[in-house]
Amino acid sequence: MPTARTALALILPLLLGACFERTQASVEDAARPVQVVTVALTDDADARAYAGTIRPRHEAEVGFRAGGRIAERLVDIGTHVHADQVLARLDPTDLALAVRSAEADLASAQAQATQATADAGRSAKLLAQGWVAAAADEAKQATARAATERVVSARAALDLARNRLAYAELRAPADGVIMAVVRDRGTVVADGDPVLRLAEAGPPEVEVHLPEQALPDAARPGATVTVWARPDEPVEASLREVAPAADGKLRTYAARYVLHHAPAWVALGMTATLHLPGATTTRVADLPASALLDRGSGPMVWAVQPNGTLRAQRVAVHRLDQDRVVLSGVSAGEQVVVLGAQKLDPAARVRVADTRPATE
Repeated sequence: MPTARTALALILPLLLGACFERTQASVEDAARPVQVVTVALTDDADARAYAGTIRPRHEAEVGFRAGGRIAERLVDIGTHVHADQVLARLDPTDLALAVRSAEADLASAQAQATQATADAGRSAKLLAQGWVAAAADEAKQATARAATERVVSARAALDLARNRLAYAELRAPADGVIMAVVRDRGTVVADGDPVLRLAEAGPPEVEVHLPEQALPDAARPGATVTVWARPDEPVEASLREVAPAADGKLRTYAARYVLHHAPAWVALGMTATLHLPGATTTRVADLPASALLDRGSGPMVWAVQPNGTLRAQRVAVHRLDQDRVVLSGVSAGEQVVVLGAQKLDPAARVRVADTRPATE
């Protein structure tokens, strides 16, 4: 019996070792299943498109040049007006009283000037005859000159009062359309307080905010604008002005583009998209954001080779959203790993377990 136990003890490790050797798999030779997406390239149109608003070239808040209570408003929002058309009126009572007071002041000044001039004439005759002193005559002459100047001042005050009475009517400075009513009937306004907002007639413009990388192509011929209401009808546009400095918060440059031959249906305030032509057209791929990774040497993706190996493909990121990335540097038809890319390395072998649609 001891002999049999000894033999069994010697044989058992050999049997167990043979079992382990037969069932152990090679880690290096195992192909990892991955999910991929087939790359499809498109023109990077969005990179050259910027949202904006249709605006008039000139927009002003017009108001009375005299203070008072607004008695009536003759136009509404959206009314097309002509230059010098009456838009609103003030209560003229106080302004008319100011004119009457100025007329009375002028009459009083003229009467005083007439009396002072006559006194100065008599004093000059008496001086020539030696009946008055030279100092007394000089005082009469000075009084006459002062009275004459008071007439000039009173006449100017009367002209100003009459002008203010005329300012009781608010007239359109140019042809245009009423965009807003700032103050309505019954409101007491001071000189220059805005009452209506007027957009002057003329070719409409689109106001956009351009990033600094778009400035080299901002003035390039061929820009077009599409209005969101009718995206299939582009309108030619050209740059009129661009801000000399970037906005402090947005870090963008405000720009205005004139719409040439704008259709009648283009209305102020519409949302539009400016399309800028570029010197070259970039082909990009829109992939799930999970395909992108960075191992310290820049953005990259894993491209699956036909033999199951991986190639680290460097890419340039154009836009990165929450779950999508637009990039260039890949070729059409390539298969890119989109699930578990962070766990792979160049030495790994993979097999395609699932192909994900590029649009998901």
